[in-house]
Amino acid sequence: MQRRILMVAFHFPPLAGSSGIQRTLRFAQHLPDFGWQPLILSAHPRAYERTSDDLMAEVPEGMVVRRAFALDTARHLAIRGRYVGALARPDRWMTWRFDAVRQGLQMVRRYRPQVLWSTYPIATAHVIGAELARLTGLPWIADFRDPMAQEGYPADPATWHQYKRIEERAVAQGCASTFTTPGAAAEYRRRYPTHAHKVQVIENGYDEESFAAVHTAERALPLVEGAVTLLHSGIVYPSERDPTQLMAALRQLHDAGAITPQRLRVRFRAAVAEDLLRDLAARNGVAEYLDICPPIPYREALAEMLRADALLVMQASNCNAQIPAKLYEYLRACRPILCLTDPDGDTAGVLRAAGIDTLARLDAVAEITALLRAFLHPQGKQLTSIAPMGVILAASRQGRTRQLARLLDAAAGGATLP
Repeated sequence: MQRRILMVAFHFPPLAGSSGIQRTLRFAQHLPDFGWQPLILSAHPRAYERTSDDLMAEVPEGMVVRRAFALDTARHLAIRGRYVGALARPDRWMTWRFDAVRQGLQMVRRYRPQVLWSTYPIATAHVIGAELARLTGLPWIADFRDPMAQEGYPADPATWHQYKRIEERAVAQGCASTFTTPGAAAEYRRRYPTHAHKVQVIENGYDEESFAAVHTAERALPLVEGAVTLLHSGIVYPSERDPTQLMAALRQLHDAGAITPQRLRVRFRAAVAEDLLRDLAARNGVAEYLDICPPIPYREALAEMLRADALLVMQASNCNAQIPAKLYEYLRACRPILCLTDPDGDTAGVLRAAGIDTLARLDAVAEITALLRAFLHPQGKQLTSIAPMGVILAASRQGRTRQLARLLDAAAGGATLP
């Protein structure tokens, strides 16, 4: 007989526009293979800024999914674009907490789960998890993914202090705290030494079934006929993935005659920060090199990766303890990867472990210029590496779910964490 886990997650279909949705969805898909039946407690779709039905078909048929009342303070509670700050702490979806706790208690009474699990980056999810754990006495796993309270983040002092209190409670009250990178886990072991034994790493990954569903014919077509196309798939953050030096590098290569818009294209898919990209491109005179494209369904995005000449990663040094979730899909796409990041960060560490060393610092124009020049050289693609299949397979979502299931087994049985 399968045991049950109550999963508190804001990011769940039909939410669109966040790669974070994949973590909970794929865990929910694969956990039954390891003896666990998921129960999902999420937010009402009205709280999502953008929705799409493209992943709804991948929610397993018959899975219990409850959607609690939730509002987005910035959209639903604002008057003339302004709202009370307290209604957006710890995040804009704090209203989710009240009905989620009510419905969560109903689910516990009806379905008798053995373990609770909640997942950041919506901090309110951990508030809900902590309250349900307190009221029910069930073991609780807090999935942080990335660090919460960091130096200078959140910028608002009141929000920062709320984040700090939430993470302190989660680390102390939970039976385990999980992170997606070794750097983040190490940081929390330093912050909370008395609870260091509860800190675990479960990295993000890729979904093999989704890649297998991409038709062979879609993989062969070039993205831009006659041009080398670099693809950045996903959000561009002004600080954490600042494209300023990349634009300057494109300008230097253009002035040197090393590139033309007919020969090179840089495609940004679902970047969100589209105005920033257009402004930087215009200031550097490289707008003709950019394709700024809207979001597309998940499997179409995977097909686009498979057709790119190279996949572009951007991760600033202020995120050295974080790894873009998209990186694992990049590895599975088996396309050359050009990574703009700090060589001492976890993102660079994953690529080096996979045998990929085509890296340049995100804030170093000269290094980016040299990397692009080398890649665009007639023999340049020989400089790039594709990860061995054994490394790629180890990063599958099924493998990551196996790790989570071991934690659940230990938590349910009161055993020492693996």
